[in-house]
Amino acid sequence: PKLLARHGLKVEDIDLWELNEAFASQALYCQRRLGIPNERLNVNGGAISIGHPFGMTGARLAGHLLLEGRRRKAKYGVVTMCIAGGMGAAGLFEIY
Repeated sequence: PKLLARHGLKVEDIDLWELNEAFASQALYCQRRLGIPNERLNVNGGAISIGHPFGMTGARLAGHLLLEGRRRKAKYGVVTMCIAGGMGAAGLFEIY
């Protein structure tokens, strides 16, 4: 993925992934295509489990990633966010 390449990272370097899964098939596709292990993906449930409230999912997932990352002593996490109209964005977080 472009985000990781820009920062010299690989999928294996990411400790936690929060994939916005408004469409479950998209999360499964990304997981399989990138080779993300189950134990690193949406570790406490993802967007489907909380619904898909407009304008809130990305904020919820980013906040969750940071809290869970600190608890697990993770170094890096990635969040994917719906930005409406079929588009998306990804954020890379270094967790302290």
